Amino acid sequence: MATPGHEPFDQLMVVEVEIGSLSTADSPRTSGVDPDHVEALAVVQTPLPPITVHRPTMRVIDGLHRLRAAELRGHRKIAVKYFDGAEDDAFVLAVESNITHGLPLSTADRKRAATRIIASHPQWSDRMIASVSGIAPGTVADLRRREPGGAAADGSRIGHDGRVRPINGAEGRRLASELIAQNPGLSLRQVARVASISPETVRDVRNRMMRGEDPVARRGRQPGGEHRVIAPRVARRPSAVPARDAAADRAAAVKRLKADPALRFSEIGRTLLRLLNIHTISMEEWDQIIDKVPPHCRGVVAYLAGESAEMWTEVAVRMQDKVAESA
Repeated sequence: MATPGHEPFDQLMVVEVEIGSLSTADSPRTSGVDPDHVEALAVVQTPLPPITVHRPTMRVIDGLHRLRAAELRGHRKIAVKYFDGAEDDAFVLAVESNITHGLPLSTADRKRAATRIIASHPQWSDRMIASVSGIAPGTVADLRRREPGGAAADGSRIGHDGRVRPINGAEGRRLASELIAQNPGLSLRQVARVASISPETVRDVRNRMMRGEDPVARRGRQPGGEHRVIAPRVARRPSAVPARDAAADRAAAVKRLKADPALRFSEIGRTLLRLLNIHTISMEEWDQIIDKVPPHCRGVVAYLAGESAEMWTEVAVRMQDKVAESA
């Protein structure tokens, strides 16, 4: 993901910098460095990746453990990539870097970082902040509500896709419902672009219309006066037997597709088969995967799973449209 603050970041230019000229202040890692991790890096034989430094302040953005490992080795210089953006954006980059590789930030550090990003980048959506801080969007929303003025319902925010959307999406939902009614063949993303709402919101609008419900989400009040959108309930899986049957059905369907020469002998077809094969595993296997995801990765995995679900939903709708066209 490229956040707006990443634009002045040249990842290709690497220079050697005197270690004594660098600052380690203002790190999102409040507990400091882990000595064991520093020692482990110090004995690595291959060169370590360059650290990232905020050029205006010479503050280390990413690579504090690598810096300490270089000092432990007795080095006077270290390889550096410079970031030339604002200090607030440098902090965002520091947080994002420390949840995607290396020694992960603690949950407390990620929440503290998210609170700071809410203050420095209030125009960012909850999902945008969640993606860079490694926590769930709902947690970001809770943190935002605790901030002075954080629950205000006016204005707009920048989403993860870079688009600006109103916080109060009632008008966008209304427009989306009109577009869907006039042209049911439009994709989620096409409607989302025109109505300035997310594709997921468009999907909710469409589902509500199919159920004969008001496409504008009902709103309820929470303690403290904040408003929240009441999302439709998701039916729970009643037992493991239907999940096993569904998994078997999917596996059988994919097996039939694999036998089709039109797919087997084309590059696009083989790509599609690889993608579909992922979804032949059972719910029990998914349960094992979900249980083994490290706590610090769960927010990012949840975000990616939601994005994937949204894309597959759009694929399904567009594919059904093509089925109808050829019928």
